[in-house]
Amino acid sequence: MSEEDDLFRALADPTRRRILDLLAEHETLTVGELAAHFPELVASGISKHLMALRAAGLVTATRQGRHQRYAVDADTMARVLAPWVAKYDAYWSAALLRLRGLAGE
Repeated sequence: MSEEDDLFRALADPTRRRILDLLAEHETLTVGELAAHFPELVASGISKHLMALRAAGLVTATRQGRHQRYAVDADTMARVLAPWVAKYDAYWSAALLRLRGLAGE
């Protein structure tokens, strides 16, 4: 399995995407602070999602006293997603130019 596969698998879950959104808004959060945003989940559920995000390289953890503080690792996301997005950007740019030509502009 590739790093790209791991990243997309992690991003496929809406709870994980919401965790990333929260971390982007707050820079760092603990499991307890994240759990407060998910009343339907217990802290162990949040921890499992964080483990998947860490395995995909999307978050980092730093020990602060008795707690781990989690943060987004945007470098991994940019490094893995940029080439993937670039393929489709090139495709759509060419398609729009062809459409413009067909429209007579």
